[in-house]
Amino acid sequence: MRPETQTEAVRDDAAFALADTPIAVAMSGGVDSSTVAAMLRESGRPVVGLTMQLWNQRRLPHLQGDGPAPHRCCSLDDVYDARRVAEHFGIPFYVVNFERAFEETVVRPFVEDYLAGRTPIPCTRCNNDVKFAELLATSRQIGAERIATGHYARVRHNPETGRYELLRAVDESKDQTYFLFGLTQEQLSRAEFPLGELTKREVREIARGLAVPVAEKPESQEICFVPSGGYVQFIESYLSEQGSTLASEPGDMILTTGEVVGRHEGLHHYTVGQRRGLGIAVGRPVFVVALDRERNRLILGADAELHAEACDVRDVNWIAWEQPHGPVKAQVRIRNRHEPADATVTATSEATVRVEFDEPQRAITPGQAAVFYSGERVLGGGWIAK
Repeated sequence: MRPETQTEAVRDDAAFALADTPIAVAMSGGVDSSTVAAMLRESGRPVVGLTMQLWNQRRLPHLQGDGPAPHRCCSLDDVYDARRVAEHFGIPFYVVNFERAFEETVVRPFVEDYLAGRTPIPCTRCNNDVKFAELLATSRQIGAERIATGHYARVRHNPETGRYELLRAVDESKDQTYFLFGLTQEQLSRAEFPLGELTKREVREIARGLAVPVAEKPESQEICFVPSGGYVQFIESYLSEQGSTLASEPGDMILTTGEVVGRHEGLHHYTVGQRRGLGIAVGRPVFVVALDRERNRLILGADAELHAEACDVRDVNWIAWEQPHGPVKAQVRIRNRHEPADATVTATSEATVRVEFDEPQRAITPGQAAVFYSGERVLGGGWIAK
């Protein structure tokens, strides 16, 4: 661990002099947020545990198979575990129902994006619009001015710029800043990420040392409302529940050379970069290069044709500054596990930018996020448009 932890660093700023006021911990029932609650409780901070009820997993029961999938975040078992941890440490605990907000700001945009040929990231929308919007508002209603989560990230105040900065976690393998690029200055000013200076191994050790009841619990991997990654099955079932049907219009599969090589079953079945499940053989590996919604065509090509030198990014949120004064050299991550690539980011309007990479990047996918870094700092980010 670094000699100066995040908690020690932020307490140097007067804005963080709230040690005697309650702090709300977003308790998901997992080891990370449970350890955060235990650490803050052990330090003497007044802690209130809040668990979000986001999605009724009894909905669309035919998707559940033999029951809710294990290791899916925000399950009923997770709510039970969060309550159990709170009771173990004597922490006041509340379950807050955000199902309506979650459906309006996360689930419906997920469905709309997917049907529009984009590949959405629901966890990012959840962080921006639910965890750090709805939850902060709720925490203030119960007297907690700050919120702590189990995210692996760091936040600090820059006295020279007067802005709050988002920094990558010390544990690069667990860094979650890619999903947090949309946080506003107000949200960052009230957020604490106590795990940002720790590795996952250290978190497990702390959990065991503090006798956290879920210290050995495996990590959540599935999206809370999509069983087993079955995006298409979820969308079909969700639309049916809403009294609608999925317009699955077949169309041509066409190579970038213009040759028609087959028929697709509806563009919503495919994503950029996909190779498996195309159902055709052309004598060489082919990948989904683009989804041509205007002509209802699936464009296929070689791996090399997946590489592009630039992309447009919309709905940009700047963190390091309010607006850049010119082109910015940055390292840009276009997927969560993508190695940030050197690029020039140029604003084209107040909320859009053009990203031009030094070297072509593979499978730049509309709907994913592009997050801009300068070393460990997150400069900002937005949604890949094309």
